Amino acid sequence: MTMARKTKQPVEKNRMIARQIIEAYKPKTAEDMNNALKDVFGPMIEEMLKAELDYHLGYENNSKSEKETANRRNGYSQKTVKTEQGETTISVPRDRDGSFEPQIVGKRQSDISTIENQVLAMYARGMSQRDISKTIEDIYGFGVSHEMVSQITDKIMPKVEEWRNRPLEKCYAFLFVDCMYVKLRRGYECTECAVYSILGYTLDGRKELLGIWLSESESKNYWMQIFDEIKARGVEDVFFLCMDGVSGLEAGAKAIFPDVVVQRCIVHLIRNSLKYVPSKDYKKF
Repeated sequence: MTMARKTKQPVEKNRMIARQIIEAYKPKTAEDMNNALKDVFGPMIEEMLKAELDYHLGYENNSKSEKETANRRNGYSQKTVKTEQGETTISVPRDRDGSFEPQIVGKRQSDISTIENQVLAMYARGMSQRDISKTIEDIYGFGVSHEMVSQITDKIMPKVEEWRNRPLEKCYAFLFVDCMYVKLRRGYECTECAVYSILGYTLDGRKELLGIWLSESESKNYWMQIFDEIKARGVEDVFFLCMDGVSGLEAGAKAIFPDVVVQRCIVHLIRNSLKYVPSKDYKKF
């Protein structure tokens, strides 16, 4: 069996479109090119909306079937939407009975810069840059370079650092501390890491995630560093702390917050107790 040769037609077609844009706009700077893309993006969306309306009505524009249906086209409405290239105004087609619900740009949707959100969501799930590029191409029909994926994901790092170092409340009624092991991709390897987390309840009952920390394993010493950090970020007192049975964790917490009342987590107690219960009796227990 012979392998099918990949065609160069899509690449040549993309280059032809690029040349047409450059010839029409003659951009001199990156900003000029960005403005050109914004101008092109609007008509692209409009053509897709027209195709959606054709499907909704069941016939194309200026078709003979138009006279045989009660619902017809009813002009356009102007709408300003936010894209990755900035704001642009598009003409949204309408139908007479108002039953047309466009999908690419919803009736009350004004922000369609979803590619970045999709990339970040896939990045958060641990997908590689290559996997993200392939998925975007499969869904949207155009490729996203590895460099673009990297630029998009790098945008959130300052926000992540700002969140990690933000000031905390002076007092928390409850802190739930826990550590779980998850597999994380680092370069080309997938390793198991300890993920520390602290969930707090403020005095007015608001739930807040104080932070997430990564380490190679769970230990009393690392918990001490975390407690020191949250104290440096403004936490002066904690009423109750709920924890599992990690050796030395209670003493470590009280060394930083002397008046805290430490409670064992009932979920961990039940899980540990289940080791001594036959599986058929789990539910009853």
